[in-house]
Amino acid sequence: MTYTSDILIVGGGLNGPALALACANAGLSVTVIDRLATGTLASDTFDGRGYALSLSSQRLLNAIGLWDTVRDTAQPILEVKVTDGKAGEGPAPFMLEFDHAETDDGPMGYMLEDRFLRRAFLDALASHPKISQIEGMVTTQNVGPAGAQLTLADGTVLTGALIVGCDGRTSGTAQRAGINRTGWGYKQTALVCAIAHEKPHGGCAHQFFMPAGPLAILPLPGNKSSIVWTEKDSVAQDIQALDDADYLAVLKPRFGDFLGDISLAGKRFSYPLGLTLANAFTAPRIALVGDAAHGMHPIAGQGLNAGLKDVGALAEVLVNAFRRGEDIGRIDVLGRYQQWRRFDVAAQAVMTDGFNKLFSNDNPLLRFGRDIGMGVVNAIPSMRRAAMREAAGVSGDLPKLMQGKPL
Repeated sequence: MTYTSDILIVGGGLNGPALALACANAGLSVTVIDRLATGTLASDTFDGRGYALSLSSQRLLNAIGLWDTVRDTAQPILEVKVTDGKAGEGPAPFMLEFDHAETDDGPMGYMLEDRFLRRAFLDALASHPKISQIEGMVTTQNVGPAGAQLTLADGTVLTGALIVGCDGRTSGTAQRAGINRTGWGYKQTALVCAIAHEKPHGGCAHQFFMPAGPLAILPLPGNKSSIVWTEKDSVAQDIQALDDADYLAVLKPRFGDFLGDISLAGKRFSYPLGLTLANAFTAPRIALVGDAAHGMHPIAGQGLNAGLKDVGALAEVLVNAFRRGEDIGRIDVLGRYQQWRRFDVAAQAVMTDGFNKLFSNDNPLLRFGRDIGMGVVNAIPSMRRAAMREAAGVSGDLPKLMQGKPL
């Protein structure tokens, strides 16, 4: 069986559906291919996973028509507190503190549970007349002057002008296109869970830098928070193997008692941390988005936000080319996307890599220097507001969708 669309998106996670909606809303036909069935991807059960969406990412979701669906389940991030310290000792005296009241932009971002965001995407794709969804595994891809073609394991053939890989850090799309990767592991693992706590969080997110790596405490609706806790690989493996009671016993000294007693809510996850960058974001009739193009340390909270910025940039390039009557899969068209995003991503990668090396250690001189640095930024309003805008994702050369503008 053969299907034809303008754009073939491989990967039905979050970036793929966002790109599909952005392009389909402008009149392009899109097919989204994922190995997992739609019912497997959707779950109404809270499992502890959540996303820290920057303000610019929220604006993109609004511009593609998704935000109204998830608005009532999102937790605004009203404050961010960044501090240094050790487990059991409390925070260092110098703190970097952001308060949304200092700007006119509103909340700096939102926390949104995976189950609500994923369900909203799936429902939006299913109801869009320009989008098709197909379950299957891609076995071969071919590109040529006239277009691109994917063949699935069941023999289904899909044709289009462009293939977009939204299929993660081990992207088969990139591998089949001959795009290699550069990167390294950090010998760190992120332990991820959700907790319930006695006291309200007030919409405040915390980033607590400990010698092994950062502990992020991110507010969820109600008296719940999402935890992203970095440890060295061997330590993390031992902690993840503990039962819930012992796991909490290890977490509590790191977490502190500022939110009262805590308990686990949902499942526990762990992810190895590393840096990986595709050596190119494009090839003839191929574009890579999100983790397929880049994977960074979560220290700056830019994982999904960086992917959605890719979505905004690629959608804008493709829609503009489509309206001018250009072939959207041509390499010079795709080059505009690569030129827009690759330097920005490389700069972010260097920044997160440097931050991780600076903060994930217990060197007294480095600790003193970084504490003084945070204190200086916090004490100078103009520097603090600039850092806030960077954290909210509203600075730099933003795609229209991330400014909240339609294409």
